[in-house]
Amino acid sequence: MSLRTQFERRIPQIVLSPTLFASLVFVYGFIFITGYLSLTESRLMPNFDFAGLAQYELLFDNDRWWTSAKNLGIFGGLFIACSVAIGLFIAILLDQKIRAEGALRAIYLYPMALSFIVTGTAWKWILNPGLGLEKVMHDWGWAAFHFDWLVNPDMAIYTVAIAGVWQSSGFVMALFLAGLRGIDDEIIKAAQIDGASLPTIYCRIVIPAMRPVFFSVLLILSHIAIKSFDLVMALTNGGPGNSSSVPAIFMYQFSFTRGQMGLGSASAMMMLMAIVAVLVPLMYMEARSAKAMR
Repeated sequence: MSLRTQFERRIPQIVLSPTLFASLVFVYGFIFITGYLSLTESRLMPNFDFAGLAQYELLFDNDRWWTSAKNLGIFGGLFIACSVAIGLFIAILLDQKIRAEGALRAIYLYPMALSFIVTGTAWKWILNPGLGLEKVMHDWGWAAFHFDWLVNPDMAIYTVAIAGVWQSSGFVMALFLAGLRGIDDEIIKAAQIDGASLPTIYCRIVIPAMRPVFFSVLLILSHIAIKSFDLVMALTNGGPGNSSSVPAIFMYQFSFTRGQMGLGSASAMMMLMAIVAVLVPLMYMEARSAKAMR
């Protein structure tokens, strides 16, 4: 084999090697460093003296951490469930070859083009009782209308879910619509000839065939929910008080504003474990499903 042929065969490895190196250093390398810092007594500056699981004990004894974890459960559950339901519903409607499909698809997808900072700021204005939806309804004569979720400690986390669903549903719709368009029309036509109704076709044939798309959607939405920071900061700043704080805000505050880097690193590793806890079962179910279909 000539030198030129060997070089041409190695071109993909040569092209990908800088990206691989950068990923190993700036992703997995920093994960390793964060994991080690979580086992030290690092405060304002890193301290590499091993301290065992002391930071995790402090973390689990911290009420703010458990408040953040509970808020993540509420926000993540509503965010994922509503985004999937709304995105799938819109995708099914657009799959009916309706008029102006391209324009509607662009309208639904547009919010995903905005940053979470912009989304949070916009919804902060909309939901502000003094200048948003409540004020508009009062100006229209609906004096009894009351919507103070943004300043209500018991309801603030739900406003974060509303803003997140508004931004992400269009993206989920695009993924589901691509999956729907990838299903063979002959299968649907055969089911229609057999007398199956459209809802039955989607429930029994189309949606089960989109399992890989569901896998991708759930993985992406779970990742977005667990690392949510900018949306919460722009919309509620974790308040009122700490009522809408999430683990990402907890990690930032303790690592960079309170000078407890070890505790913040421990919370970051717990967020990583949460992502792994979602990723591994999904990958296992997907691999098992693919194996069963062979």
